[in-house]
Amino acid sequence: MKDRKKSYEVFEHGFIFYAVFDEKFLFVCLCKFHHSFYLHAGEDVPTTNTWSGYFNISSYQPYFNVDTDIVFDRLIYAVYPMGGFYMKIDSNPDMYGPVWISTTLVFILSALGNCAAYLMSNGSKTDTAWNFDVNYVNWAACAIYGYLLSVPAAFYFLLRYFGSNAGLVKLWCLWGYSLFIFIPTALLLVIPVEILRWIIILFAGTASAYFIGLNLKPYTNGQHDLFLWILCASVLQFLLAIFIKVFFFA
Repeated sequence: MKDRKKSYEVFEHGFIFYAVFDEKFLFVCLCKFHHSFYLHAGEDVPTTNTWSGYFNISSYQPYFNVDTDIVFDRLIYAVYPMGGFYMKIDSNPDMYGPVWISTTLVFILSALGNCAAYLMSNGSKTDTAWNFDVNYVNWAACAIYGYLLSVPAAFYFLLRYFGSNAGLVKLWCLWGYSLFIFIPTALLLVIPVEILRWIIILFAGTASAYFIGLNLKPYTNGQHDLFLWILCASVLQFLLAIFIKVFFFA
């Protein structure tokens, strides 16, 4: 009985030791799996295992870890659809560019939309007061921010459902830079010539839609079922261009 008790104590301590060891080992494995999963999905997430990390501003610092040269280079590739933009953001997708582009576009649309309305309707009437429609800011913010957040998120879940390795941050980055072409386009839409406005917006919408389709194609992995959804993404991008023309530069 004495030997049995002693052996039981040794076994008990050995079990606790290995249990703790296994628990630490399992914890390390889970941490590595958690990190590698998001790297595979194209996202760098905070190294924390609590929900509080998602509400920590410093956790999102890697998404804005880009300099001016990188952003400028990506802007060039965003207006040149044949450049292979998805390869530029494959290892380091950023959110600085999309945030800056979308915010600039919101204020550009609201300001130049009012300016274009003035030139088209009241430009030749010196006795008519021009009133700035502040609602343009609200509509532009809802349209641009809502489109940029919801559409890439919807296609992220769709692509993941079909087994693609697309990352949510990558898609936000892709769609964010795709909006850049509408900033110089909005400057040209101020020209008070309606036929020229339509030519400009149709060209910009086609280029932006082609940019989306071309850079989403690598995520299809040759699955023919996804090509129809890629076409839908391009159509949505083109419809956004039409919406900008009809609503802000009517």
